[in-house]
Amino acid sequence: MNKRITQFLLRRGARFPFLCLFVFGLLACFFVGWLTADEQPAEPGLIAHEWGTFTAVAGNDGRAAEWTPTTGSTDLPGFVEHFSDVNFKSGLRGTIRMETPVLYFYTSHDLTVSVKVAFAKGVISEWYPHATRVQPDAAISNTNLSELKTDGTIVWNQVTLLPSLRGEFPRERLANRYYAARETSATPLRIKTAMGEQREKFLFYRGVSAVALPLVARLSTNGNLLVKNLNVDAIPTLIFFERRGDHMGYRVVREPSDETLLEPPVLTDDLDSLRTELEGILTSEGLYADEAQAMVETWRDSWFEEGSRLIYIVPRAFLDMILPLAINPRPEQVLRVFVGRLEIVTPATADAVETALASKDVATLSKYGRFLEPIHRMTMEKHTQATR
Repeated sequence: MNKRITQFLLRRGARFPFLCLFVFGLLACFFVGWLTADEQPAEPGLIAHEWGTFTAVAGNDGRAAEWTPTTGSTDLPGFVEHFSDVNFKSGLRGTIRMETPVLYFYTSHDLTVSVKVAFAKGVISEWYPHATRVQPDAAISNTNLSELKTDGTIVWNQVTLLPSLRGEFPRERLANRYYAARETSATPLRIKTAMGEQREKFLFYRGVSAVALPLVARLSTNGNLLVKNLNVDAIPTLIFFERRGDHMGYRVVREPSDETLLEPPVLTDDLDSLRTELEGILTSEGLYADEAQAMVETWRDSWFEEGSRLIYIVPRAFLDMILPLAINPRPEQVLRVFVGRLEIVTPATADAVETALASKDVATLSKYGRFLEPIHRMTMEKHTQATR
């Protein structure tokens, strides 16, 4: 068919040269557009790896509860950019706090790329280096993220990857978990801004959203945790973790079924064994060893703090659906490994918080930090239901 069309155009070309050029131009545009789709050749040797955390709180029905995930300190260095109070209204309510996604690049030669990330029913709240565009760029007046009209997006254009780049990356005097993510062999990058160059080992961003989780986790009366997968794809790994003071325990289930019952962990385990197991899980998902170590080191003080939680590997299809990522030119490989953290309000957690509130035990309350409001609210809901 294509041969016949070509022969026809060549025959007519002598008589109608302008028509011939016009048609060939249309065909050229068609093929260029076709190549810009998924069939576009990948950039040789370019690899992108990303990891991050989705933090949520399980409600009394086991689904992600609404809370105010932006309360408390941002726990980030001062050079990280963020929405000011003018743009980003405090008290924003959602279901997920997306924490510390970092996007690494690997290449053997200098290369310039562009990156775009969108967040369903969400907004991007912090980022570094400087982004070309972050939307919405107007003030957010409605605190309920579920009523957002458009998804939040962030775009970086002209990100220059420089394997030979040397020099110091920005750092403040005080220690910060942010810096642990730099301890990898990723290619350094540079972005030029009106204020000068910014250098880093990755692209970083955070955000909040009102999307539902891919699972439900509900406590039974005997303390077992029933986890139901709501996603089409399987959840690779589940970890039921609990810590009370200096004692901790965990249960790991690899390749769980669509409904999995987890017994409460016995609090006789140690942190080192859990760290080693978690790093093994992350590398089995495709992260390089230094990336897995950097991720666990970044979150060791948060994932393993006081309380009970379900830790799980987020299914890739769910991640790509709510947090689509576009990189141009297209890498040969794009790996994304996100860890879900779902806080479980057990009777032990509820009792500890209510007792501390009654006695104004600030030390105990500080252990639960930003989760105090949803814990207290769900405890009151149970009391109300029991009274009724």
